[in-house]
Amino acid sequence: MDKNKSHAVATHNSIEPEVREKLSTVLNQLLADTTDLYSHAKQAHWNVRGQDFFSLHELFDKVSEQTLEHADEIAERVGQLGYSVSGTIRESARASHLAEYPLDIASGEAHIEQLSASLSEYTRHVRKGIEQADEAGDAVTNDILVQICRKTDKILWFVESHGARLKAAVSSKKAAA
Repeated sequence: MDKNKSHAVATHNSIEPEVREKLSTVLNQLLADTTDLYSHAKQAHWNVRGQDFFSLHELFDKVSEQTLEHADEIAERVGQLGYSVSGTIRESARASHLAEYPLDIASGEAHIEQLSASLSEYTRHVRKGIEQADEAGDAVTNDILVQICRKTDKILWFVESHGARLKAAVSSKKAAA
């Protein structure tokens, strides 16, 4: 048995075994992406510098907290489907679809831009999972992923809105100079 592959566990779940297997693979992949997104938000949280440090530090922490909740929802759904969860950091790093978060940025604008790109990329993969759950006829997994997508779209809006405010402040300072 491949030690990195999710394996079936006993369940009385009424969803067809083939569907449960397919969706557990989809969800374990999304779990890797979610765990990686969490690390992106924490990287921004720990490394942001500048005039808007405090508000961005708190915002990035909220992103990481929400993302951690999503990881738990996804992992629990894998278990409900009767499969083991592939939730280690190493597995997430190996399997994530997300682009690597740069380690050499510090400004609020740079973190906003990068975290926005990560959030957008993440929701693209969640939407693909929504389609797969819908095609498989699993309304529960579909609902979980729709809620995750809705919440992530909202937090993306918050992050991007901070970026718009920062860009406006920089433009005002340049015009005054």
